Amino acid sequence: MKLIINNLSKTYANNTRALQNVTLNISTGMFGLLGPNGAGKSTLMRTIATLQDADNGSITFDNIDLIKEKFAIRKVLGYLPQEFGLYPKVSAEFLLSHLAVLKGLSNKKQRNEVVRALLHKTNLYEHRKKNLGGFSGGMKQRFGIAQALLNDPKLLIVDEPTAGLDPAERNRFYNLLSEIGENTVVILSTHIVDDVKELCTNMAIINEGQVVMQGKPLELIESVEGKVYQKTIHKNELDDYKKQYNVIHEKLFLGKPIIHILSDDNPKDGFERIGAEIEDVYFSQITNN
Repeated sequence: MKLIINNLSKTYANNTRALQNVTLNISTGMFGLLGPNGAGKSTLMRTIATLQDADNGSITFDNIDLIKEKFAIRKVLGYLPQEFGLYPKVSAEFLLSHLAVLKGLSNKKQRNEVVRALLHKTNLYEHRKKNLGGFSGGMKQRFGIAQALLNDPKLLIVDEPTAGLDPAERNRFYNLLSEIGENTVVILSTHIVDDVKELCTNMAIINEGQVVMQGKPLELIESVEGKVYQKTIHKNELDDYKKQYNVIHEKLFLGKPIIHILSDDNPKDGFERIGAEIEDVYFSQITNN
């Protein structure tokens, strides 16, 4: 199975160029789409999910033209949007069964079996009679995945799924997505670098509507290996260092800024060369584009 996106572009009425000639080939497994807020990730996800049209370009999935055959792709598509509403006063079991009817599972016995299996799969079975209004953030996200899997999709899109989840819930979600990705094309759209590092065998970085880098995470890390240097500085020195060096990332440790720079040569000046991480790849592209 393969999703092929070719020269996809989208400009909104306010002249915002959300997508600019985006081209991606995505095979079975977990694919990470990484980028800052406003980079165009959600626009791309909504377009793949047939919720809006692109201005030009094409998308195909297993010989299905997503632009022309929207109903055909929806039969094999699962989608968990960044924000989705739930009825707070109904139970998880009731709403999932209702959504199953809407997705064409009219046989009651078959529908009950599918709903029961998905509640087990998402670790929600013991909470099936509980009203959704009492669910935690992680439980709601797991319910979102359950509804996205009702039609046994071959293409699954999840948009910013772990934002706001605590570490334990995030790990549960990681494990669930990894299992699903063994036989499905799963696109994980996020601005959280760890999500991609932990889960995905292939990835792309998108910024200002353009794909600025794509490949396997380990290979992308190798592209900057030996070029990343680190130094602890004082807060009032940050602007000066940004003028002198290619500062790609900054963070605080014990109240003091630590900067990462990208340099082909050893800058000395108290800098220490460190092993590259996917964060360095990401920030090098976001900073320099």
